[in-house]
Amino acid sequence: MPRTARDVVFVDGVRTPFGKAGPKGLYAQTRADDLVVRAIRELLRRNPSLPPERVDEVAIAATTQTGDQGLTIGRSAAVLAGLPKSVPGYAVDRMCAGAMTAVTTSGAGISFGSYDVVVAGGVEHMGRHPMGEGVDPNPRFLADKLVDPSALVMGSTAENLHDRYPQITKERADAYAVRSQQKVAAAYAAGKIQPDLVPTAVRSAERGWGLATADEPPRPGTTLDDLAKLKTPFRVHGNVTPGNAAGLNDGATACLLAAEDVARELGLTPKMRLIDFSFAGVEPEVMGVGPVPATERLLARNSMTMDDIGLIEINEAFAVQVLAFLEHFKIADDDARVNPWGGAIALGHPLASSGVRLMNQLARLFEERTDVRYGLTTMCVGMGMGGTVLWENTGWEGAK
Repeated sequence: MPRTARDVVFVDGVRTPFGKAGPKGLYAQTRADDLVVRAIRELLRRNPSLPPERVDEVAIAATTQTGDQGLTIGRSAAVLAGLPKSVPGYAVDRMCAGAMTAVTTSGAGISFGSYDVVVAGGVEHMGRHPMGEGVDPNPRFLADKLVDPSALVMGSTAENLHDRYPQITKERADAYAVRSQQKVAAAYAAGKIQPDLVPTAVRSAERGWGLATADEPPRPGTTLDDLAKLKTPFRVHGNVTPGNAAGLNDGATACLLAAEDVARELGLTPKMRLIDFSFAGVEPEVMGVGPVPATERLLARNSMTMDDIGLIEINEAFAVQVLAFLEHFKIADDDARVNPWGGAIALGHPLASSGVRLMNQLARLFEERTDVRYGLTTMCVGMGMGGTVLWENTGWEGAK
């Protein structure tokens, strides 16, 4: 029997506070799987009208799938979170776009009719599992000159992007980074970030047990003078510094997706509707430009232009990557549509988890901005890719 596509909605999303990776970081003695379990449990707690047995799938991403991020983490996290044993799960890896891919893949399953309700998200404990841990790149990448050696170092790809866009200077990247810190500080002061956060138990040898209730990475007092003094670790006299790039972080995210009719049947309130998504490949040496073709394809397929987009949540892996996107679409560096509450330069970027953080913030913004109909979540991806998702505000005032 022919099937018709169903509307897919984002019902709710949560995340742990993000921590700094390393022996002194917030989650130095916390397991990665426990982080994502905490997020899933909170998601279910916040949506009590959802019978746990109605969850049809759990898709959880991790870039480094080993140790406490291995064992098919979607399934193991589902069991640990107390979901019925009948609920299956799987693991996803698309590097930084892992959680984004968990959403688009499971969302496509909902649209097709294979699922009614899914949990999707991601986790990365970069303190326990540094990016590239255990990786054995095939020597043909370099021997056959398939990629430049810089393609395997994300910071070097950001320096390459500065070369491609010489008008994006270090000063311009630093200015963007300062604004990100300022926007996050303002959003925290206004209570915009906190509703997404799941208080998470932590412990350390020095302080014993505690509770993480806020992101660890932000540096609200950052100035241009501060950033001007930082070293450029990826190139002598380069442009990329720890101040205009996201740090190394730990954290987890989870969200609830459903068919729109099922959501309403279960008493769940949709926050936004999944319209379309696109992934695109680019030269690995300039992976940061990936969001450009991914977004171009998406807009063209939906007969839209950037003028139709009222909000843009773009992952700030590096300031230059965001600025290259803005440059291409002729968007001002300080356009009010872009990351209104700041981004990963301040909040952190625990790789595979970040795609759902973008969605969480867009959903919250949609609730406040009923005048905005469409928004994007977009990000660059290691090894030369980009991903973009188009969302519609279910509370858009024009629909009433």
